[in-house]
Amino acid sequence: MSDYVVGVDMGSTSTKLLVATPEGRQVLVVSRRSPWTNLDHGQAEMTAAEAVAVVRDLAAEADARLDEGYRIVALGVSGMAEAGVLLDERGAALAPIMAWFDPRGAAQIMATPDSFRAEFPGRTGLPVGPLASIAKLLHLRDEGIPLAGTTFLNVPEFVVHALGGPRVAEYSLVSRTGLIDQDDSTPWQAALDVLGVDESILGTLVSAGEPVGTLADLDMPAGFRGAALTVAGHDHLVSAVAVGATHTGQLYDSMGTAEALVRVLDDTLPFDARERLAHAGINCVRHVIPGKYVLLAGTKSGLLMRRVLQLLGITDAVGRARIDDEALALPVDGTLADGGLEVSGARNDDGVLNIVAQSDGLSPAELFAASLRHGNDMLAECMSAMDREVTPPTSTVLTGGWSTMASVVRSRSALLPEVTVSTHDEGTAYGAALFAAFAARSVEGTASGTFADVADTFLSSSLDPAERRSAVLAPLTPTPERS
Repeated sequence: MSDYVVGVDMGSTSTKLLVATPEGRQVLVVSRRSPWTNLDHGQAEMTAAEAVAVVRDLAAEADARLDEGYRIVALGVSGMAEAGVLLDERGAALAPIMAWFDPRGAAQIMATPDSFRAEFPGRTGLPVGPLASIAKLLHLRDEGIPLAGTTFLNVPEFVVHALGGPRVAEYSLVSRTGLIDQDDSTPWQAALDVLGVDESILGTLVSAGEPVGTLADLDMPAGFRGAALTVAGHDHLVSAVAVGATHTGQLYDSMGTAEALVRVLDDTLPFDARERLAHAGINCVRHVIPGKYVLLAGTKSGLLMRRVLQLLGITDAVGRARIDDEALALPVDGTLADGGLEVSGARNDDGVLNIVAQSDGLSPAELFAASLRHGNDMLAECMSAMDREVTPPTSTVLTGGWSTMASVVRSRSALLPEVTVSTHDEGTAYGAALFAAFAARSVEGTASGTFADVADTFLSSSLDPAERRSAVLAPLTPTPERS
């Protein structure tokens, strides 16, 4: 009988399930497109049942490919933040899951009292806007759903709950809701008052990798049942841990549907610094690493690039490879005069794609290259704001689906310091498996060290010695940060 751990990545584009040995050797990965229904005006949603069903389908596929008599000893779930499920007292979902980039709630959050919105950035470490989950909750309330007596679970938390775990709120995910005071990581009373709820709107606060029950879902394969469950946390942060980008001198750039810049902090920054950063669109929130915080700057550049390719009729790998080569043949700064082609829409507080063309004969490659330059412009703003508060980074780890395109890597290398592209294909799912391994050791009482010790062993086993670059496999204990 073989023992395995499982990591699940509830991503914006796809949902992945990765099986690994408890020591960190990857065994297999299965994937399905995340079951979103796209609506008008940038809205997207899926049902709670669909979110669980895709995990069950992936587990069944893995079951068919694993050796007979295998046992899953632990399962960790990571995924997107800001998207979640509102449950009633009986556990029924009261509304579909709205995607993190769904603009619903914008009007409601801006209608809250001026004093609340003034305090919000410095208190929560988040900008005022529709991304924070509180905006989505205000929207649901205005749609006629009473919030009293309900519980809001982020998607990874909900999946863990649906598989047999209790209602919990993992620190890195709940930090994205707008309901947490970053001074002490406790529910912020003013936010609860705005919603008209008490602390029970959130599950019990837990750390990533903390065991939270066992898998009891009868629709999961028998080999999965009895596995220790854990919430691995926010996908960008989990992915950063998976490639070892955990040192304060490193910048982690995760290029998926969202493009996220991650910097590790030993502690939260002061209220005034959090406020300044939030006004610049940068979050100061809890990390998945126990006791650590992060600066997290995000843009919608991945979503922008995807929509540009869709407008060009490019939907497959062959088309992406062709436009990658064509864009690579252009100068980084383009061939058009200023104003000849302008692209916008990558800001997290905007995200509406706008293309203004004032030149004839524009090629698809020029349009795609323009979206890359716009992404760089947005990242430059984020980098400048972070560098005013903390020591600038000296190296960058680049990962995510878009990092497989040479034109994208070249573009970001023109802006970011000492770029290294991670070779790990499934960072978030693999990182979730790492947190599952930590949870398994905790349950079995065999953990002889800290999370850092477990992570060092787990991550090292998946790489050839030549790949173990110090810049990528940095210590999990950061050096002091200037604030």
